[in-house]
Amino acid sequence: MDLSDAIELEVFDIVAKCADELRVPAYVIGGYVRDFLLKRPLPSDIDIVCVGSGIALAERFATAIGRSDDLVVFKNFGTAMVPFRNLQVEFVGARKESYSRDSRKPIVEEGTLQDDQNRRDFTINALAIALNGENRGQLVDPFGGIAHLSLGIIKTPLDPELTFSDDPLRMMRAVRFAAQLQFKIDPKTFEGIQTQAHRIKIVSRERISDELHKIMLAPRPSVGLALMFETGLMKLILPEVHALHGVDEVDGHNHKENFYHTLEVVDNVAKRSTNLWLRYAALLHDIGKPVTKKLDPELGWTFHGHELVGSRMVKKIFERMKWPLGQPLSYVQKLVALSSRPAALTLDNTTDSAIRRLLFEAGEDIDDLMILCESDITTKNPIKKQKFLDNYAQLRQKFFEIEEKDRLRNWQPPLSGDDIMQMFGLKPSKIVGILKDSLKDAILDGLIPNDKEAAERFLKEKYSEIQKQEISKI
Repeated sequence: MDLSDAIELEVFDIVAKCADELRVPAYVIGGYVRDFLLKRPLPSDIDIVCVGSGIALAERFATAIGRSDDLVVFKNFGTAMVPFRNLQVEFVGARKESYSRDSRKPIVEEGTLQDDQNRRDFTINALAIALNGENRGQLVDPFGGIAHLSLGIIKTPLDPELTFSDDPLRMMRAVRFAAQLQFKIDPKTFEGIQTQAHRIKIVSRERISDELHKIMLAPRPSVGLALMFETGLMKLILPEVHALHGVDEVDGHNHKENFYHTLEVVDNVAKRSTNLWLRYAALLHDIGKPVTKKLDPELGWTFHGHELVGSRMVKKIFERMKWPLGQPLSYVQKLVALSSRPAALTLDNTTDSAIRRLLFEAGEDIDDLMILCESDITTKNPIKKQKFLDNYAQLRQKFFEIEEKDRLRNWQPPLSGDDIMQMFGLKPSKIVGILKDSLKDAILDGLIPNDKEAAERFLKEKYSEIQKQEISKI
């Protein structure tokens, strides 16, 4: 197949000229070829393989474009990288690889183009286009990758068990490509993942997380998450999410299947937001349920306090997965902890004070919290679904009205701790904390407006009251 139109970019002409000067065959291979054939946005990373020294070709290319100072060489891997305009061009010499049992780092030997294609993870990523010589523009497809693109299939070039045992990260990549491309995993390849799933333990959490983040950012993350569950990867990577699966039934009492419900919630969030950590909040919002599940003879199955328990579990997951422990962690913990609060506020007896407190606790994340809660509606009854959505719409209107009046997002007290100490001539002490908390509660309960003048009046009365209490103790 002639794919000359795929290599019309200037970068390929320069690579071809440099390869001719070195008298080595060169090919573009992998993601660029795949995405061109799928008519997807083309990647900014371009992989070049040559039958010879990839580093020598990279050096010649860097000189040709005047970027020798920007050449990055990875001698241990026999690869080199050169930036070209808005692209990163990576060069490697064709090679064959073998692996030891307990490492993903291969033992590398020089090889042919066929050897190099053999070591690729999937047939759709082993497609190569010749850049120079008589075959320029010709597709090299030894494993039927073109057919697999047409059929929407993820398949390994060689024996899947060997492929995944050699480099277990490829199992996560299979799931990720299935999610991103909406492809199916070939049955034998799927079985290979199931058989070799335990090998994922030798892969660093950082590399696993890179693939998991890409799954979570797919248009329908549930595709990849369900595959992780079905192959056994979920139990090894996120056992807290795996534990959501299943329904217990005792004396006719059963509960909702929380795993597949969670996948629906994640997809619902994905339709409305590209925020990675909001999607994780959706994935983790019910992880406290298996831990808090109890059967009440009168009420049926209960999950009291699962939000707070789940919020504490979130930190352990972040630490284990090497995810950032700053703002992303506090954000996900907050959304999980508050995930049931808005539903409780849709009841007729809801007070403005309760709404103020939620606005205060959620702060700038109140809109994301509402997206999570609205996405948590997975009932298939259209009448019930619309009723829940209408209730949330009314709650949003109440948020707007109270926020307009009381300015509680990113709320800062009208008087700081320093102001209070200066006002009453106090040093840092327990009484300063009591005054600060009293002021906050008075504003959130609607006892006083959120302004400095009212705050000063309130604190003078409160301080006087505390002094009287102290005198009475003497």
